[in-house]
Amino acid sequence: TIEAEVRQFLTDNFPLSAGFEYAASDSLIGVGAIDSTGVLELIEFIEERYEIQVPDDEVLPENLDSIEAIGRYVTGKRAG
Repeated sequence: TIEAEVRQFLTDNFPLSAGFEYAASDSLIGVGAIDSTGVLELIEFIEERYEIQVPDDEVLPENLDSIEAIGRYVTGKRAG
Protein backbone atom coordinates (compact mmCIF):
# COMPACT_ATOMS: atom_id res chain seq x y z
CA THR A 1 0.00 0.00 0.00
CA ILE A 2 1.00 3.64 -0.31
CA GLU A 3 1.22 4.02 3.46
CA ALA A 4 3.51 1.00 3.79
CA GLU A 5 5.75 2.25 0.98
CA VAL A 6 6.00 5.72 2.54
CA ARG A 7 6.81 4.23 5.94
CA GLN A 8 9.52 2.08 4.31
CA PHE A 9 10.94 5.14 2.51
CA LEU A 10 11.14 6.98 5.84
CA THR A 11 12.84 4.03 7.53
CA ASP A 12 15.35 3.63 4.70
CA ASN A 13 16.18 7.32 4.29
CA PHE A 14 15.78 8.73 7.77
CA PRO A 15 17.36 6.17 10.11
CA LEU A 16 16.37 8.15 13.18
CA SER A 17 12.70 7.78 12.22
CA ALA A 18 13.04 4.00 12.50
CA GLY A 19 13.26 4.33 16.26
CA PHE A 20 10.07 6.35 16.53
CA GLU A 21 6.77 4.77 17.42
CA TYR A 22 4.15 6.77 15.57
CA ALA A 23 0.72 6.16 14.18
CA ALA A 24 -0.20 6.73 10.55
CA SER A 25 -2.11 9.84 11.65
CA ASP A 26 0.79 11.40 13.62
CA SER A 27 2.53 14.48 12.25
CA LEU A 28 5.85 13.37 10.79
CA ILE A 29 7.48 16.67 11.70
CA GLY A 30 5.75 16.76 15.08
CA VAL A 31 7.16 13.39 16.15
CA GLY A 32 10.58 14.27 14.75
CA ALA A 33 10.60 11.60 12.04
CA ILE A 34 11.59 14.20 9.42
CA ASP A 35 12.49 17.88 9.26
CA SER A 36 11.82 20.54 6.63
CA THR A 37 14.58 19.19 4.40
CA GLY A 38 13.09 15.74 4.80
CA VAL A 39 9.78 17.05 3.50
CA LEU A 40 11.51 17.99 0.24
CA GLU A 41 13.01 14.51 -0.05
CA LEU A 42 9.62 12.99 0.69
CA ILE A 43 8.00 15.07 -2.06
CA GLU A 44 10.68 13.94 -4.51
CA PHE A 45 10.00 10.31 -3.56
CA ILE A 46 6.23 10.74 -3.99
CA GLU A 47 6.64 12.37 -7.40
CA GLU A 48 9.02 9.70 -8.68
CA ARG A 49 7.35 6.64 -7.15
CA TYR A 50 3.75 7.53 -7.97
CA GLU A 51 4.41 9.54 -11.15
CA ILE A 52 2.50 12.59 -9.97
CA GLN A 53 3.39 16.25 -9.58
CA VAL A 54 3.12 17.95 -6.20
CA PRO A 55 2.63 21.65 -6.99
CA ASP A 56 3.86 24.19 -4.44
CA ASP A 57 0.30 25.21 -3.55
CA GLU A 58 -0.44 21.60 -2.50
CA VAL A 59 2.55 21.31 -0.14
CA LEU A 60 0.29 21.61 2.87
CA PRO A 61 0.09 19.78 6.20
CA GLU A 62 -3.30 18.31 5.28
CA ASN A 63 -1.63 16.64 2.27
CA LEU A 64 1.82 15.67 3.53
CA ASP A 65 2.09 15.88 7.31
CA SER A 66 1.30 12.25 8.12
CA ILE A 67 1.54 8.88 6.47
CA GLU A 68 -2.25 8.70 6.43
CA ALA A 69 -2.56 12.13 4.77
CA ILE A 70 0.03 11.19 2.16
CA GLY A 71 -1.92 8.03 1.35
CA ARG A 72 -5.12 10.03 0.82
CA TYR A 73 -3.33 12.71 -1.19
CA VAL A 74 -1.57 10.28 -3.54
CA THR A 75 -4.73 8.21 -4.02
CA GLY A 76 -6.67 11.37 -4.90
CA LYS A 77 -4.00 12.63 -7.31
CA ARG A 78 -3.78 9.28 -9.09
CA ALA A 79 -7.56 9.05 -9.42
CA GLY A 80 -7.86 12.59 -10.80
